[in-house]
Amino acid sequence: MKITEILMAEHVVFHNLFDHIEKTLPQLKTLAEVKSLAATLDALMRPHACTEDDLLMGPLEHCLEQIGQSETFHEEHEEIDDRLAEVQKARGPKQARDLLLRAVLRSREHFDKEERILFPLAERLLKAKTLSSLGDEWMKRREAALK
Repeated sequence: MKITEILMAEHVVFHNLFDHIEKTLPQLKTLAEVKSLAATLDALMRPHACTEDDLLMGPLEHCLEQIGQSETFHEEHEEIDDRLAEVQKARGPKQARDLLLRAVLRSREHFDKEERILFPLAERLLKAKTLSSLGDEWMKRREAALK
């Protein structure tokens, strides 16, 4: 399976999680509930972002630089991480809910950009064999993480 297909499949899962968060967030009453939900999202987002950075953006770095997007993609990953970390520092449930919602909205914007720019760029510029090899590397990392 190609790395672009794998990452798109992960995006589908994340979009479902974002929908769930947006639906349930208004009903969460305690700070601990909101922080727990944010921690879950963070635990899932970090490996995904690392995979994108290592296996997809790395081989495309020179192309992303030419179109002025290299720093943008990396900065957006850091911004999402920072927003999720801010939830953990929140003092009250309303503040935490607002911060988590902002992180979700920013994640949706970022995913949209990846789906419109990064993944099609990879499909155009990298050979199918390379995309499949990167998918194989993702599988190796996934198997190692499960051990």
